[in-house]
Amino acid sequence: MYAIIKTGGKQYRVSEGDLLKVDLLGHVKVGKKVTLSEVLAVGEGKELKVGTPTVEGASVTASVVSEGRADKVRIFQFRKRKHSKKSAGHRQYYVELKIETIAA
Repeated sequence: MYAIIKTGGKQYRVSEGDLLKVDLLGHVKVGKKVTLSEVLAVGEGKELKVGTPTVEGASVTASVVSEGRADKVRIFQFRKRKHSKKSAGHRQYYVELKIETIAA
């Protein structure tokens, strides 16, 4: 069984037992359980139940494995013939989730 969930403005395809890195989910601690209720679709084999926009009564339960920051993304802007350049970097915070159950 798999589900397509939406969190942090992004969509993810998850199955039970998957490890998933998502954007920070507010004030969750390592070891706690999180219920993701924005389930866009639930499928098993060739059957697929698609919501409008979410599937009624479906949810995904996950436990928080770790928190951290992703690798640095370098931003470099350069304007030719203007002697102008600017460099910056960004590290996004994330939460790693282990998908426990998918309830449809």
